Amino acid sequence: MTEENDARTDAMSEEKRGELSDFGTTTADGGHIRVLTIIGQVEGHYALGEGQKSTKYEHVIPILADAEDDPKITGILTLINTMGGDVEAGLAIAELIAGLSKPTASVVLGGGHSIGVPLAVAADRSFIVPSATMTLHPVRMNGLIIGVPQTYAYLRRMQERIIGFITAHSKISADDLRRLMLNTDELANDVGTIIDGSEAVACGLIDCIGSLSDALRYLKNAAAAGT
Repeated sequence: MTEENDARTDAMSEEKRGELSDFGTTTADGGHIRVLTIIGQVEGHYALGEGQKSTKYEHVIPILADAEDDPKITGILTLINTMGGDVEAGLAIAELIAGLSKPTASVVLGGGHSIGVPLAVAADRSFIVPSATMTLHPVRMNGLIIGVPQTYAYLRRMQERIIGFITAHSKISADDLRRLMLNTDELANDVGTIIDGSEAVACGLIDCIGSLSDALRYLKNAAAAGT
């Protein structure tokens, strides 16, 4: 019996290593909490070049759908260290996290920049370590764009989508968020603001300072309470 248990444990460990290697996901709390990592750059409809760390939305969406449908999973934890990335892909993942019926928590580690902000606030409870930073700035586009009023109207509408999502899932006001996004004094060659962990909590963007143990404790308590 002991050999069978050891073999089963080894098989489960190998499966978890495979998940982590291929998709950046694993489980905690005896397999009851799905842990998802959002790292590097969020990749959307176009593949990034070789050598760039990325989180692929076509991997993340099925993982979240599976976690929602799996009765063994009692909570979802998102670990975030991202420079940002594709706006549409990031918002799609954020909306999916926000729509999950199971308890969710996020932890910003290192950085939660650009589209990483909606991903962080999408969870029921958001945490940030003191040394992490978050960059808030207007929507930007790479490559050639057509310099016509319709282009700028499209960017404004996309910006309002992001602002609407962030303010709906955090305590920061729309006016404060716009002020931070449009700040011209913080960044040398850009518009926006970089805030650290304590500032993110003080302005209402993130719920509280905390790390992995705090997020896991929240999820276990939420599952036990049936919320």
